[in-house]
Amino acid sequence: MNVNNGLPLVQPRIAPVLDPDFRPAVLANRAFRAAAQDDPKALHVGLALDQNPTSISHFHCLIPSQGASPKDAVFTYVERIVKFLLWARGGYRLHVAGPQWLADRLQAHFRDMPTGRFDSDMVCQKMFDRPIEVLSVRELPPEKRNAAPLGRHLDGCRIGFDLGGSDRKVAALVDGKVVFSNETVWDPYFQPDPQYHFDGIMDSLQQAAKHLPRVDAIGGSAAGVYVGNRVKVASLFRGVSPELFKSRVRDLFMEIKQAYHAVPLDVVNDGEVTALAGSMSLGRNRILGISLGTSTAGGYVDAEGCITTWLNELAFVPVDYNPAAPKDEWSGDRGCGVQYFSQQCVGRLLGPAGIEVESGLKLPEKLKHVQKLMDQGDARARRIYETIGTYLGYGVAHFADFYGLENVLILGRVTSGPGGDIILTGAKKVLETEFPELNRSIQFHIPDEQEKRHGQAIAAASLPVLK
Repeated sequence: MNVNNGLPLVQPRIAPVLDPDFRPAVLANRAFRAAAQDDPKALHVGLALDQNPTSISHFHCLIPSQGASPKDAVFTYVERIVKFLLWARGGYRLHVAGPQWLADRLQAHFRDMPTGRFDSDMVCQKMFDRPIEVLSVRELPPEKRNAAPLGRHLDGCRIGFDLGGSDRKVAALVDGKVVFSNETVWDPYFQPDPQYHFDGIMDSLQQAAKHLPRVDAIGGSAAGVYVGNRVKVASLFRGVSPELFKSRVRDLFMEIKQAYHAVPLDVVNDGEVTALAGSMSLGRNRILGISLGTSTAGGYVDAEGCITTWLNELAFVPVDYNPAAPKDEWSGDRGCGVQYFSQQCVGRLLGPAGIEVESGLKLPEKLKHVQKLMDQGDARARRIYETIGTYLGYGVAHFADFYGLENVLILGRVTSGPGGDIILTGAKKVLETEFPELNRSIQFHIPDEQEKRHGQAIAAASLPVLK
């Protein structure tokens, strides 16, 4: 498939060995921009996304004139960018400095289309407490950015935890030295009773507390969006009813804080802690952390070593523009990051790789099976990791259009073992071949096995400031 609703797609020079129909977003976007640059009547489109009066982000692009490109192609190009901005940066009010029809069609998309309604509900309504607004404007409001230091506090007796979709990790630290770390398998996604989540988290904390003379602070890393330690949106609680979410989940970490006598407690999106862990271990900034776990977590540390108010929810950003790309089970949209950088991707590629597993086997067990085959030198397993590496190379090039990047840290359960090195090699090969300018400016990093499995919990422990 070489077109998506009128938008021309570009076949990659390096095709994923198990997915020849992959059509990278970055190549389609760059080709469309190049066509606009060659059009003397091209139009400039400015996009501004508001989170609040002190956080407004900009994005600018050129679109070909109407005679040079059909409206469907222009809309598809801009809508995919807007979706990326919503999930990567976050906000509720979109200013469009461009043709009136484009703003009108974007508003209709978020109102009428199932995928648009999902994005509006999850990002705008649930995270920012209001539906999306699309405004057609002549000029964009001024860009404003909020950034703040994150973590790096290691004094005292601390517990850090990391809540994933297939396991929860915990670490105990005394003045920055790890005295205990552990991980426990759990299955939180579709549990209807929040008590399951509460009991699991408390169990991990109690395991760590046994190795400390006292507990001075607790830091947490978890998939989702957290504001003031309150849960706004989190895939970990997908099975909980809206009523129970409001009455029990929203303040779950407040409840846990009280159980530990109100010691300082901070819970942050796992992607941000991924980036923090990378920045702490590498001593570098301008770093994008990507965790390939049950889902896909992303986080960004800027040039000053601070985090911004951006969401960095890379699980939902479009990376493949093939209209027949894999569908995300939650949003219903196609080509989103979670299907390319997670255990879900490993499970999806089992069939193309020719690997059979028992019916009903869960994603963590599927990954373990692939990792076991990889340890045995199985070529089929190797092709899965090679495919993910190619995905990652094109994905990072795409992310570089939205982030100022110098360093990319990849970690998470999918990268454990020799498969992680294969992923990294594949990603580098893509940059060397397709994007030599990025290959010169971006460095990939992969932590050692201990850091991969427990680095997030350790970085999370550094979040709170002691009283």
